[in-house]
Amino acid sequence: MEKTTESTGTIFKVKRFSVHDGPGIRTSVFLKGCPLSCIWCHSPEGISSDISLWYDKNLCIACGNCVLGCPNNALELIQDAEPHINIDQKLCDISGDCVKICPSGAIQFTGSTTSLSDVVNEIAKDILYYQISGGGVTLTGGEPLYQPDFSMAILKACRKRKIHTAIETCLFCERDAIVSISDYLDLFIIDMKIFDMTQHIHYTGKSNEIIKENFRYIAKSGKPVLVRIPMIKGITDTEENKNACVRFVLEIDCQIPIEFISYNPLAENNYKRLNMPFLLKC
Repeated sequence: MEKTTESTGTIFKVKRFSVHDGPGIRTSVFLKGCPLSCIWCHSPEGISSDISLWYDKNLCIACGNCVLGCPNNALELIQDAEPHINIDQKLCDISGDCVKICPSGAIQFTGSTTSLSDVVNEIAKDILYYQISGGGVTLTGGEPLYQPDFSMAILKACRKRKIHTAIETCLFCERDAIVSISDYLDLFIIDMKIFDMTQHIHYTGKSNEIIKENFRYIAKSGKPVLVRIPMIKGITDTEENKNACVRFVLEIDCQIPIEFISYNPLAENNYKRLNMPFLLKC
């Protein structure tokens, strides 16, 4: 008898007792990989689907154990006014030796490959809280539809357990991905950013035409929808952009709720950990 291979995917965080990603108390599963490159992304570790290392200088005690433990000499202890570790990502093969040996947790993976059963078991720990509060699970990221098969497997497993399901998505995906998960979803949370196509390309790297078309499809599907617009100073929070986004949504369905979401200024710290430029300030 042929053995069935369990579905696996790449995630970078599972957040229990979340109250901002849908109704009630929820577990938010953050999947890696996103087709957009928003310059304000608050989770840059979720943009790439690849697993890499990130380094928190504030946690580092500059012991040098990671340098000695790296088999590829990809790490270097810089002895200056503020001693720190430099990671040569070209030499790093993600062996994990440095992560295992670091006593302070300053070096971590940006994600992990995990099985469907591990994710669902983590979600199922809080079923009682979901039942009491009207909560459930929310797939977010990154962009969960960047891993459509794994996302569908999680949603399907949760539906069997009668857990309320939601997905937070930018909708930059193939229509088939939306169609395949719809039967297992209770709520679409649409992350709408910029209405003008030229500005959308400039700030996210992609056109928003497919996003608009997918939104029209979902709005007409009868599924509950919540639209959320992140407020980025001088970019998405302009009256012109807010009015254009609101008009677009309400002309399709005037019953769809719209929320304006404050931007988390602590996002810059994640770029420092990845040694990436924070373009919102550049």
